Amino acid sequence: MSGNPQPDGAAMQNLYQAGQAFAQGFMHFMAQQPAAGVGPAAALPHLPQSEAIASLQKSFAERHLALWQAMLQGGAPGEVKDKRFAAAEWAESPYFDYLRQAYLLNAEFLGRLVDAMPGDEAVRERLRFFTRQFADAMAPSNFAATNPEFVKTALATQGASITAGIKNLLEDLRKGRISMTDDAAFEVGRNLATTPGQVIFENELIQLIQYDPATPKVHARPLVIVPPCINKFYILDLQPQNSFVRHAVERGMTVFLVSWRNPQADLGHLGWDDYLEKGALAALDVAQEISGADQLNALGFCVGGTILAAALSVAGARGADRVASLTLLTSLLDFSDGGEVTHYVDEASVAAREKVIGGGGLLRGAELASAFSSLRANDLIWQYVVGNYLKGGQPAAFDLLYWNADSTNLPGPFAVWYLRHLYLENALREPGRLAMCGTTADLSRLGMPAYLYSSREDHIVPWKSAYLSRGLLGGETTFVMGASGHIAGVVNPPAAGKRSHWRNDAPAAEADEWLAGATEFKGSWWPHWIEWLKRFAGDERAAPKKPGSRRHKPIEAAPGRYVREKA
Repeated sequence: MSGNPQPDGAAMQNLYQAGQAFAQGFMHFMAQQPAAGVGPAAALPHLPQSEAIASLQKSFAERHLALWQAMLQGGAPGEVKDKRFAAAEWAESPYFDYLRQAYLLNAEFLGRLVDAMPGDEAVRERLRFFTRQFADAMAPSNFAATNPEFVKTALATQGASITAGIKNLLEDLRKGRISMTDDAAFEVGRNLATTPGQVIFENELIQLIQYDPATPKVHARPLVIVPPCINKFYILDLQPQNSFVRHAVERGMTVFLVSWRNPQADLGHLGWDDYLEKGALAALDVAQEISGADQLNALGFCVGGTILAAALSVAGARGADRVASLTLLTSLLDFSDGGEVTHYVDEASVAAREKVIGGGGLLRGAELASAFSSLRANDLIWQYVVGNYLKGGQPAAFDLLYWNADSTNLPGPFAVWYLRHLYLENALREPGRLAMCGTTADLSRLGMPAYLYSSREDHIVPWKSAYLSRGLLGGETTFVMGASGHIAGVVNPPAAGKRSHWRNDAPAAEADEWLAGATEFKGSWWPHWIEWLKRFAGDERAAPKKPGSRRHKPIEAAPGRYVREKA
């Protein structure tokens, strides 16, 4: 390959056809996505050939030609920063180097093509999401024939990796999910959710755990935690070194925590009002009765925060002023930007759900888990397809991913109410619009001080959306933003010394204004929150000698039965 060879006609035709096949596959994929807001009539082949699109096509062809010529000339491997193609095997062969670079060029082209499309930005944003889904799925790293790491591992193990990969695939088909961690390494109650406590109340929907004191004295006002019902509570009580619950208990808080039931068919009739009455409001009633406190402190995480805020609005309408402070962790009250979840939620999809499960039934946990994993497909799907099935490996033990795979069902009426009234209609932010538990919702009734935590890289609750809660609540608010995402930003124990958080106590009407004046602090936000919470926790008193009360006696040791139920 000396001189300056030109690709022959057949090679150029193959190159062109490869690019066209990639783009056509994308077009077909998009045409099958009703949630993307585009159907076959609006598919990309019918786009007007604007100057911007024509320029993109020209640039695409020129760059592919240059890439082809570089391969023919045996040039040095291209610089690729994508971790999917970081292994040395991709650079050892001009063929595999070309594959990865051609793929990245095609993926970039599709992204820029969507950006150049005329029309509504909301539609383009959905197209960007589904473009990324398609491009991620088409990566050459995902297929045995185009992944040099698969070939090298198979040769090195004399085919044993292929056998192991097939075995892993069959086992995951039996499970109904992709294995992301070593399931045998963890067990709820053995090395997860081990903070000592007792279940002191239960109904058909929740168990309420009262944790044992870890200090001689405790604050008079207990903390009631409402975790998300879409996942299990032990994300807040993983292992001792990263347990949010243990951290609060060790700082003199009496902690009560809701453990949601994992609904089966017999609970498929439950709706939004049931989650308020039998969930958050029941927990507050019991905690106040047991503690004898004049008021409580309440914390909600993710959907649990939305449920808690709605429940407190109901309590306010009934004349109850039981909460001294409110903490919301990565929670949405204003759904103007509901994050990437909204790409799966539109009128057609919600109406279809309402017909099937709106009157009763279940939204299955496996379906929920798959949808959330697809939001970060490279991290939560494709890397395990490659590692488990192509290379025949076993994923490492990771408590957070064990929790992530421990999915939960949702009752159909609850799920469709939540999707329609909050994600589609964004009605919770409008005082008096939503009927709940015989009252109407009005978040301005929540006049207690509120601590609002968001995560900077959260794709489920964008931090600016969390910031909008400041304009809805009726009391003084403290807003804090942590580094990382929806879960890792929250579960950030101080001892780990990881990440940062940002604070700004000056009043700011808009999120960008708040951020411009914010100061970055190294490490966890937990200590700052504890100091804030102590302002409303009341005087210290001797820790209770036993949990519960004469009426609410211990039922079983924490973490209880409900959290162990599988979807």
